[in-house]
Amino acid sequence: MIRLLPKQENAVYYLNDKVTNEVLYGGAAGGGKSAFGCMWLIQNCQKYPKSRWLMGRSKLKTLKETTLNTFFDICAQLGVSDQFHYNQQSGVITHLNGSEIILKDLFLYPSDPNFDSLGSLEITGAFIDECNQIVFKAWQIVKSRIRYKLKEFGLIPKMLGSCNPAKNWTYSQFYHPFRKKELKPYRKFIQALPTDNPHLPESYLESLRQLDENSKQRLYYGNWEYDDDPAALIDFRKLQDIFTNDFAHGGLMYITADIARYGRDKTVIGVWCGYRLIKIVEFGKNSITEAADKIKELAKEYEVPLSHIIVDDDGVGGGVVDILKCEGFVNNSRPLDNPETMEQENYMNLKSQMYYALAKCINESKIWIDISDGGIQDIIVQELEQVKQHNMDKDGKKQVLPKEVVKELLGRSPDYADMIMMRMWFEYRFKFEFYVR
Repeated sequence: MIRLLPKQENAVYYLNDKVTNEVLYGGAAGGGKSAFGCMWLIQNCQKYPKSRWLMGRSKLKTLKETTLNTFFDICAQLGVSDQFHYNQQSGVITHLNGSEIILKDLFLYPSDPNFDSLGSLEITGAFIDECNQIVFKAWQIVKSRIRYKLKEFGLIPKMLGSCNPAKNWTYSQFYHPFRKKELKPYRKFIQALPTDNPHLPESYLESLRQLDENSKQRLYYGNWEYDDDPAALIDFRKLQDIFTNDFAHGGLMYITADIARYGRDKTVIGVWCGYRLIKIVEFGKNSITEAADKIKELAKEYEVPLSHIIVDDDGVGGGVVDILKCEGFVNNSRPLDNPETMEQENYMNLKSQMYYALAKCINESKIWIDISDGGIQDIIVQELEQVKQHNMDKDGKKQVLPKEVVKELLGRSPDYADMIMMRMWFEYRFKFEFYVR
């Protein structure tokens, strides 16, 4: 007999209702996350004969070394070890009544970017342990596979995920909306701390308190806001300051725009006065001509010359550049020469160079974003937190995380961050022209 913790009982309620599809449980170490997920799978296998469930994690090897061992421990504690058979070769756990638990590797492999390996899978429900280690697309694909015998059992799709605090999609899709009381009705977040678990020895709690500050804040206190990633280019405290740095210098007017078309990502346009971002306009859906017309309207209103307008020239943004005859920003083009030394800088591409320049400006408290919408502020902070050095342990040219990686971490495109980053182009280009003259 295993007595559930109060927060585990809370999670059970949502896993049995007719509204909730996704439950994220955890948010620190030692809260009984893996054990609870295994108990849920065991209960479901016993209750629904010939049902089929998924137990997943980022890497299958880690799943077998951790979560699977927890599963066997829970089976022993419940006295049901003789009711399950594990086939190591197939990676399937079979109950006596025909129910199955399929072990799955959910890592994003370059050879399978769309998780086609899960395409033929049909399951009744899923538990993903440490889901903060997988990308959001994997979570979504698994959810799309939950349909097996739902009607027969009178069930709705249910996904249970466990996690530790992480500044990725688990933050943007669950924790942050939960904190703002804006979580979607079909999602629930339950934070379980090590201090909630009376079964943990005091020596374990003390070991958590002895961790480095970053790990202690995350794993003991469950602090989602504390992120001391050595790869991060922008200091978190300085990032918070960009909305209060109203002393930032004004100056020449500029417009920067990141363009998307018909609901694919967002079109985000920014109007700048020096280092002061004084207006942000966004479109959820728009045509190229609509985006171009809006930029023209803003340019007229704020008296921005054409040479002070830059638009993302990759993809459909190139159409706006053609219409306006303005400057175009090509992310993977060669870096600009340093305006003071006239020498090329050691960056992988223009985008990386400009993000490094933006990080320097933010860390030096030079940027001010004039916006009162707290929701957009949070989005901007989340996106700029992902400005990190890519492959920092390798020699070679400096590079930031590729956009595809950031999109997987956030669960969306970093449209605001890209718009803000392009402001740095003028610092290089205009200063270069000044020095040449």
